[in-house]
Amino acid sequence: QIPKDPAQRQLRELAALSQQLQQVHPNVLAKILKQGTVYQNEEIVVINKPYGLPVHGGPGIKNCIVDVLPILAKMLENMKAEPLHLCHRLDKETTGVMVLARSKEAAEKIRLLFKTRQVEKIYWAIVLGDPDPVEGIVEIPIVEKEVQSHQSHYKMTLAPNYRLCPEDGKVVKIRKNRKAESAVTRYRWLASASACSLLELQPITGVKHQIRVHLAYGLGCPILGDHKYSHWSKLAPQKLPELTLRRLKLEQSKARHVPLHLHAHRLCLPLGQPLDLVCKPPLFFQKTLRKLELDIPED
Repeated sequence: QIPKDPAQRQLRELAALSQQLQQVHPNVLAKILKQGTVYQNEEIVVINKPYGLPVHGGPGIKNCIVDVLPILAKMLENMKAEPLHLCHRLDKETTGVMVLARSKEAAEKIRLLFKTRQVEKIYWAIVLGDPDPVEGIVEIPIVEKEVQSHQSHYKMTLAPNYRLCPEDGKVVKIRKNRKAESAVTRYRWLASASACSLLELQPITGVKHQIRVHLAYGLGCPILGDHKYSHWSKLAPQKLPELTLRRLKLEQSKARHVPLHLHAHRLCLPLGQPLDLVCKPPLFFQKTLRKLELDIPED
């Protein structure tokens, strides 16, 4: 039963985004991934990863990418095909370019390229507010910490090397947190409208949730739909500006259904000749851009 009210219909669509792929048969999921194939050669297969699909399994997860790699390989080649291999990861909510290898050797070669930072990664994100300055580099180490609140939980957070001394305003070096990982993200503003911005991001390092943490806590511009990193001390849906809610035709009480708007847009892979791999943002991302009147840059 489809609701007549467009706002209700949109809400139903948003709420279903994460569930949809968990309810299909693994063969159907492999078929969806096959249709989302962007590029393939004798070494690699590149897919456009859908929203809400985890790379690895876990409690409560019926479908994940790793489980359907053998089926996908057979669909792409033939019944005797070797299973495909994972080369890198994307968060469950992140969409976009994902590289799979046809052999163990190719996978190891590509993993090494990622590890030694020879792969150029470009993401798009819709964020709340405008970054100041409009382009730059966030270079703040990141560490995982337990947040003490009525519901204790773990989050990645910033572990800066310096702080301002409250007494005299001088810059003081902080003792380094041994568990903190160095994290570097380049960002560039592309467009602004409806109290939101579209940013282009280039993570130089690959720390867990790096882009989300750097944007939310480093720049004060959390990603639209990032309910985990929009507050520090509580687990609660993101608070959206009035104008954004109006344009999205949503009420604040329904903001929890807004999905994370982070998309792996482009990947440059130096395999022999450099491969430039590009994925269009998913439909919900494109719809949000239109509703917020954010201009999509022409590639």
